Amino acid sequence: MKLVIAAGAFAMLAAATPVAANPAPPQADVSRNAENPALASILADYEAYLRAVDPINAGMEGDRDALSRLPDASRAFELAQEPTLRGFADRLAAIQPAGLSEEDRLNHAFMTYVIQRSRARIPLDTSRIDSFNSEGGPGQGLAYVASVTRIATIADAEAWIARLEAMPKVYADQLANARRGLDTGLVQPRSIVENALTLIGPEAAIAPAADPLLKPFATLPASIPAAQQAALRERAARVVAEGVMPQRREWARFLREDYLPRAPGTLGLVHRPGGRELYAYLVRGFTTTDLTPDEVHAIGLEEVARIRGRMDTEMRAAGWTGDFAGFLAFLRTDPQFYTTTREDLLEKASEMAKRADDGLPALFGTLPRLPYGVRPVPREIEANYTTGRYNPGSVENGVAGGYIVNTSSLDQRGLYELPALTLHEAVPGHHLQIALQQEAEDGPYFRKSVDVTAFTEGWGLYSEFLGEEMGFYRTPYERFGRLS
Repeated sequence: MKLVIAAGAFAMLAAATPVAANPAPPQADVSRNAENPALASILADYEAYLRAVDPINAGMEGDRDALSRLPDASRAFELAQEPTLRGFADRLAAIQPAGLSEEDRLNHAFMTYVIQRSRARIPLDTSRIDSFNSEGGPGQGLAYVASVTRIATIADAEAWIARLEAMPKVYADQLANARRGLDTGLVQPRSIVENALTLIGPEAAIAPAADPLLKPFATLPASIPAAQQAALRERAARVVAEGVMPQRREWARFLREDYLPRAPGTLGLVHRPGGRELYAYLVRGFTTTDLTPDEVHAIGLEEVARIRGRMDTEMRAAGWTGDFAGFLAFLRTDPQFYTTTREDLLEKASEMAKRADDGLPALFGTLPRLPYGVRPVPREIEANYTTGRYNPGSVENGVAGGYIVNTSSLDQRGLYELPALTLHEAVPGHHLQIALQQEAEDGPYFRKSVDVTAFTEGWGLYSEFLGEEMGFYRTPYERFGRLS
């Protein structure tokens, strides 16, 4: 899974800092956006809009002014976006795609789709239910921002303190969103709330020395005098203690005392008011098609049957003569498929990543400048985290991409799945994909910053397939792991 700044970790933060209805175009030459002057102007205005409403992504892209701001997660702000988005839609509709170049037609169609999706989201009020999930709440999204923040100057330090000062509002806005969901019946199931509390509860009592929000101050450059370093650290710690900690405690109290008692045991949006409509909206967004949920489900069943056939082939290639259930039990319990230490799992993932690096030049003529590292999932969030993930980096901010490996619960981290996971999350998967996207010099900004799951995860899946062409899978167990 790719962690996307605007729509992944920061689904919890929503999306925005208020902007004018007609934001001024950036100073850069807008001709890089499109050949058609009218379309180029729209794309330039939309770039300014996106940079304003998503300062997290803008900061990762090197916008220094954005580094002191956080998104506005309030419902009032979301509602205020409709006139701006409608203005973009009207301007796009005034341009006839038939007269555009092939590249401009793509830009026009893609932006039209993105604007339609953004407008359709507003009346659904999805922030009622996506302000937290099994991986936590706004605090975990903010901790990710801290992990990719590097302080090289006093200005950087001041910018991060400004973000710390903005965090209480993010917590408060998202709590209001969750409360609105509770009041309207659009609520997370009990199991999700319980998982979230395993992270949000401890966060409310964390010691300053272990607080992820203060980690950017752990190592400051010698160019900042020692006295100023101490003053900056003291200011940051005070902001967290006086502003952030009360909001963390209120979030934990709210989930435990108000939300959990009213959280249903049933899963599925179909059991929530307006759930069918919301589910259909999500299916359209994830697939970029007009297929109904039932049609997508039917395709899924066909794929399950096809993949199961491949699994049976690999199971027999491994010499297994028993049934499928027995083979799964063997894979889940035999010690040969598991490490016994966190360090060993991370070393094996690192070795596989370097082996994947070695095969890239034979497949790709253009490779990214940005390197990536293999890192463990932080201990404080690992319990509910996925087995692996990719975190984007930034050349501008001095942050490498990250192939993040969960080194907890080692009895659940089968080594036969690690090759496919590495290809998917690192290279030729999400790191190659996203770093090249970030480094592309031509084309409009929104093509870099807007995520489409079908494309992003489709590339990850294709990268797993490329492992066969690379000769990456060495055993039937590893080929079976790709299919699982």
